[in-house]
Amino acid sequence: MADESRREDAERAMRAINRAWLDGALDELAPRVHPEIVTALPGFGGSVAGRGAFLAGFRDFVENCRIQEFRELDLNADAIGDTAVVTFRYEMVYERGGERYRAAGRDLWVFQLNEGAQNGRWLAVWRAMLEMQEEPA
Repeated sequence: MADESRREDAERAMRAINRAWLDGALDELAPRVHPEIVTALPGFGGSVAGRGAFLAGFRDFVENCRIQEFRELDLNADAIGDTAVVTFRYEMVYERGGERYRAAGRDLWVFQLNEGAQNGRWLAVWRAMLEMQEEPA
């Protein structure tokens, strides 16, 4: 598989992840992330490791928030060999506990190609939320 084709596949993997959590389909999200995925937490300098903790964060958001708008902007992937880095900006409006919030930022994801899967499959192995801003809407 040429690097250009891998880059496009990594972009599709990222869009599928976003589509899954936005649709509340966490069962579709789970097989797209590595069992030992690490999420670098914004502003805290810490991290959370493991698929269970990763999914718990999305589950909390999906169960307690109602997304009113979500825009994915400037999605870009670079792939070399079995590694891809995907970034995108996002803008979102959501409601939590009767309050509306506007959030924006940039996500950075690292993917690893799982050659054992049929036709290969990109698995997310690391995520960081950057430039995060949130305010009442």
